[in-house]
Amino acid sequence: MYKHILFPTDGSELALKALPHALGLARALGARVTGLHVVPEYYPPVYEDSGPFDPEIEARFEREAVGRAERFLSQVSEAATREGVPCETLHVVSYHIADAIIQTAEERGCDVIVMSSGGRKGLASLLLGNETRKVLAHTQVPVLVVR
Repeated sequence: MYKHILFPTDGSELALKALPHALGLARALGARVTGLHVVPEYYPPVYEDSGPFDPEIEARFEREAVGRAERFLSQVSEAATREGVPCETLHVVSYHIADAIIQTAEERGCDVIVMSSGGRKGLASLLLGNETRKVLAHTQVPVLVVR
């Protein structure tokens, strides 16, 4: 049924709770997993007195963001290796996280997306996370949402 699962992660504890579901589904179906982290684009602050643009600040932001992505994605690839599930990982840079998830699923030929609900508490827990809702609203790819 499913042969290629996209697992987007922001590295949070809640996102990692969805990982066993993605890997278990992949193992049961003989599918492969692609782990994805969306790195935010850098936008320099714009204030009246902010002074000239400093390219070193942007470079530092990008290095740190890519470092976080590598840490988050290594958790995915290490868990997949332990479970015997074929896995690749990638990070993409985008200000629009849900759009990047959908685009990656389409470009990579993923036939299901497994992601967390967003981790809200109280009354907000009745609603899905913002990015999850956007993915559900705009993708044609089936989505398994883990709470």
